[in-house]
Amino acid sequence: MRIAILGAGAIGAYAGAALHRGGADVHMIARGPHLEALRARGVRVLSDRGDFAARPHATDDPREIGPVDIVFLGLKAQHYAGCGPMLRPLMGPGTAVVAAQNGIPWWYFHGVAGPLAEHRVHTVDPQGSVSRAIPVERAIGCVVYAATEIEGPGVIRHLEGTRFSIGEPDGSISRRCTDFADAMVAGGLKCPVEPELREDIWVKLMGNITFNPLSALTRSTMAQICGDRSSRELARAMMNETLEVAARLGIRPEISVERRLAGAERAGDHRTSTLHDVERGRPMELDVILTAVVELADLVGAQVPTLRTVDAVARLLNARLVDGSVASRMAAGAAAAAPAPAA
Repeated sequence: MRIAILGAGAIGAYAGAALHRGGADVHMIARGPHLEALRARGVRVLSDRGDFAARPHATDDPREIGPVDIVFLGLKAQHYAGCGPMLRPLMGPGTAVVAAQNGIPWWYFHGVAGPLAEHRVHTVDPQGSVSRAIPVERAIGCVVYAATEIEGPGVIRHLEGTRFSIGEPDGSISRRCTDFADAMVAGGLKCPVEPELREDIWVKLMGNITFNPLSALTRSTMAQICGDRSSRELARAMMNETLEVAARLGIRPEISVERRLAGAERAGDHRTSTLHDVERGRPMELDVILTAVVELADLVGAQVPTLRTVDAVARLLNARLVDGSVASRMAAGAAAAAPAPAA
């Protein structure tokens, strides 16, 4: 199986290294010092389950790769709309895109029956921009239960979990899903093909919608949020409101709020990816995780006052981060374009 990893960051490089270890023909697309390290030394994965290394092909130009069987999309969801130019050289007639994203995916209502069939969630697919870049018929959903981080260029620290649940939007068990799952399993990962992947989406979302924005707003770890009585109650309210929206969409995850809170507490001083982004001055992955659920609540008539309040505050912070990120890029561009000083 020929696989391209578009966005070979912490999760993408980890999955790509495992796929390569299992015998797949893997090509990683990255940039900067991380790409330089991948080219020079490959990927090194550090894990309590056993360290390993892989040397897949790495590039910043997808035209060097050409069409593949699977594109594993390791980008943050806010970058999906702009990924078309990088994605197009990788697409053949049967290429599928495994989108390893948090939150509500752009394909959420694709393949469902009833009045919401093919409904577009505007928050995650504004003006159909993501659907144009990644046509929904190409999409394979993926819910990631692995936690990883980049320890240094070319070095991935695996923290916990090896499960990547995948599924077709219409619930079918397709050949493209089973082939990709076999490749993942050959590399030492868990990759169940789920006919009801939307249940997995909401189980994962219960944690993301709560701890990602709260950790960013309070600069706190998951254990600290759970350990404080008031913030624990806030987390509980956010999870209950999330489950209400899911129920009105016909999804009832088989996990309780208390069990989800207990699992977060066991994570200890884990710092969410959103908190890492804020500490680095990067915009948060907010739309798909929180704002989209508020949009869905309005769609189905659910009352979500807690989610709505946290969303408003988090979006205010995110606007400042977006402005700062744009200003930094403009300053960097101006510096690069400036003439060298006279000797």
